[in-house]
Amino acid sequence: MLELKERLRSHLQQIVRERDAYLATEGHFYVQQYIRQEFSQWGAAETHEFLVGTKPHFNWVLNLPALSQSNKPAIVIGAHYDTVPGSPGADDNATGVAVLLEMARAFHAQPARYPIRLVAFDFEETSYDRAGSTHYARSLTEPLRLMISLEMLGYCVSRSNSQIYPIGLKYFYPNQGNFIGLIGNLKSIPDLIHLRRNIRQAGVKCELLPVPNNGKILPLTRRSDHAPFWDRGDRALMVTDTADLRNPNYHKSSDRLETLDLDFLTKICHGLITGIRSL
Repeated sequence: MLELKERLRSHLQQIVRERDAYLATEGHFYVQQYIRQEFSQWGAAETHEFLVGTKPHFNWVLNLPALSQSNKPAIVIGAHYDTVPGSPGADDNATGVAVLLEMARAFHAQPARYPIRLVAFDFEETSYDRAGSTHYARSLTEPLRLMISLEMLGYCVSRSNSQIYPIGLKYFYPNQGNFIGLIGNLKSIPDLIHLRRNIRQAGVKCELLPVPNNGKILPLTRRSDHAPFWDRGDRALMVTDTADLRNPNYHKSSDRLETLDLDFLTKICHGLITGIRSL
């Protein structure tokens, strides 16, 4: 996995920079073009344009065919590429985008059983109604096999009590922040179990949290690009290192490349690719 680790590092070196859509437009545009360039190696990189007020924003989309030609529904895998103002966004969410780009390479070389649609979402760091993932989900008319949101994948710490939780959950999960979390709706439970097995086989601790009622009883579980797909009625899940429940650099200028655990990230990437390919 050394080559995979170095490719992820290379992506991160290009993506980690301030890239707020309004206050860091140069970095935002640079990362857009980097995603377009990387996607274009493996197929036709398409744009899904949406408006926030009068300003256009762009989700970038890459469709990769299934192993055998069929009318199977697609697996949509997404990660947002914008940041909050003032943050270079290494974990949030350059890690998710880097893994998305490596999935493009992997599923082009060896297709999955279902069509794979990779989407780099813009404007996640905003309200639900204005987010790129909400606009994209509302534009869809076809059913999906599954939606997977890649949301902060690279912060790992083994110190006791380094992981915090919403009230009640601490009694059921580890107090060390050295695992990756899979949070899904009840429809996605078989997929949560399948992906957990593959991530664990790749050498990373993995915990599941299935939530009913589209996560509305635990609003923290809705804080990413999977939420509009839950609301659309799809099977959907988020892959996350739990953000500010673990990472002290969340939404800060200190969210930098040197704070990440690239071995942790690499194993997660490998486990996800293996698991998705065999769904």
